[in-house]
Amino acid sequence: MSAHATRAALETVKAPPRARGFLQIVRHGVGPGSMYVVTYLQVERQQQNVRPVLAQGAQALIDLLERIGVDFRLQEVRGALQDILRLGSANIPDLWLSDEEMLEKGLVET
Repeated sequence: MSAHATRAALETVKAPPRARGFLQIVRHGVGPGSMYVVTYLQVERQQQNVRPVLAQGAQALIDLLERIGVDFRLQEVRGALQDILRLGSANIPDLWLSDEEMLEKGLVET
């Protein structure tokens, strides 16, 4: 007996729909004591149940972005991180998350 699922069985299990959005990051303060407010906004939604997430310090911000699934190899991401250091805020575009993933990562209210 095979332990592999059939193609028909795999096709019936659908992944949750993902929506296009972006992360908005705003720095408050300077130096090692800086705090970062990270908000995920979906492009297609008019009304959003956003819950900004607070990261205390640069390492906490990096850890949060890794947990969310941000790809640091992308030029847009590296540019956004530079903008946060230089200007105090930036957006990371084209981040696709499902509602379940947003809840799991603490980016929306239940």
